[in-house]
Amino acid sequence: MSLLGTKWSVHGDGKTIAPGEVVSPDERLSWPRTIGIGLQHVVAMFGATFLVPLITGMPPATTLFFSGIGTLLFLVMTRGRVPSYLGSSFAFIAPIMASQQQFGVAGALGGVVVAGVTLAVLGLIVQKFGASWINRLMPAPVTGTIVALIGLNLAPSAKSNFEKAPITALVTLLVIILVSVLFRGILGRLAILVGVVVGYFVAMLRGEVDFSKIDQAAWIGLPHFQTPTFHFAVLGLFIPVVLVLVAENIGHVKSVALMTGEDLDPYAGRAIMADGVATTLAGFGGGSGTTTYAENIGVMAATKVYSTAAYYVAGIAALVLSFSPKFGELIATVPVGVLGGAATLLYGMIGVLGVRIWVQNKVSFSNNINLTTAAVALIIGIANFTWTAGSLTFEGIALGTAAALIIYHGMSALAKWRGTATNPLDPDESPAEVALSKS
Repeated sequence: MSLLGTKWSVHGDGKTIAPGEVVSPDERLSWPRTIGIGLQHVVAMFGATFLVPLITGMPPATTLFFSGIGTLLFLVMTRGRVPSYLGSSFAFIAPIMASQQQFGVAGALGGVVVAGVTLAVLGLIVQKFGASWINRLMPAPVTGTIVALIGLNLAPSAKSNFEKAPITALVTLLVIILVSVLFRGILGRLAILVGVVVGYFVAMLRGEVDFSKIDQAAWIGLPHFQTPTFHFAVLGLFIPVVLVLVAENIGHVKSVALMTGEDLDPYAGRAIMADGVATTLAGFGGGSGTTTYAENIGVMAATKVYSTAAYYVAGIAALVLSFSPKFGELIATVPVGVLGGAATLLYGMIGVLGVRIWVQNKVSFSNNINLTTAAVALIIGIANFTWTAGSLTFEGIALGTAAALIIYHGMSALAKWRGTATNPLDPDESPAEVALSKS
């Protein structure tokens, strides 16, 4: 492949995929089929990508613009070896909403820029030294806790939106649940998008949708760009998000490597770096931070097509759509009830993803260090503890993340010093628990 990853060989006859085979990242099907799959990726990312700007009050068209730019940039920086779509990250919702209350949208964008730069620097370090140090800094008990508390910290926001239009919100939520369980394949994976569409029509029937801005918008025009302002006080809100994005990117690379049978570890650092650069650009222009999208992994798993050519198509298609102000205003009309219904599930899913990290890595909570780390940090995050130091205000996500890191590594160091870290018979049990079990 070329340095840009834009030279693909045609897989087989370009039309069919034999049983047991996959279309690898450096291959493609015929261009009509590749374009069709690329557009399918746009549909797959659509619902989740637009929910972030809608919930945070940022321009949907601008977010879509930087989503397309970020995807193309990601493909170039990974040399076309890692198929991925960069969509809006849910991890940014809480810090953006919190920082907007004090510093407005511009202040929130400054936080997005800082997170992006930090992520890019971490990507450089991973590319040079590998990712093992990240695993030591953020083992599964810590990573799972941080991801869980970010999602659960948002629960009050979901409740607030739900209560403003409960019938619409309930219909939206029920449709998402039913579609996800009644249908397989691509339709089942698009449950959120289907739920939002159905909820939107219910809201229309109930007179909850305002179309006035759509009529005033032009068919073709530039997205609304906005520059950031920087405030030291928002750092505590956004830095924890970086840890989540690192985990998401590494997980994405490993998932694709597992499905394609290719060694993509040498590109993990590039993937993190590319996401960091894309997030930085989005913050400088008025978009939301990005991350690699699991929705699109689902499309690849269903189609067996891992070609990065399809993602180039998806990125270009997103850019084209972003240049229609009328389309952007249409998305912006999604009413608060629909957002409340979808957010009830989405925020909970973020929380459960943290639990999934614990389960997949067999984290044992019979180990008092793991138990204490999760217990304290989750309560801090869910209850949104706040600490003010001078002009700085640290809230639940920042304090919960700090608590998870300090408690885990602090307790581990003390246990090692005292010789109470683990029992040789069971690395997951403390000596006290072993003694209790024998009594």
